[in-house]
Amino acid sequence: MSAQESVSPWSYKPWWCQPWSILLVGITLIGGSWALLKTWWVTILVAIPVSAWMGFFLLIWPELMRQSSVLQPLQSPTSDLGQKSGDGSTRDEYN
Repeated sequence: MSAQESVSPWSYKPWWCQPWSILLVGITLIGGSWALLKTWWVTILVAIPVSAWMGFFLLIWPELMRQSSVLQPLQSPTSDLGQKSGDGSTRDEYN
């Protein structure tokens, strides 16, 4: 993978934590509160935390994951088997 390619943090998340499902749940909760109660202040009370949750997971979290080293491709565990460790023994002796 080249240095210019960025790894998508969404590829590590299950289906229920994808951008489309976060948007669907948020819009359903906000719209549902208005549809059921027809009260603007209740809808606002629902919309504030739901919008904060959606904003965090759709805008802030992906960027934080890209900036961290968590998304870097992991080295294959079999690629360094058989390499000598500092004491002269091989790593596969301990597996």
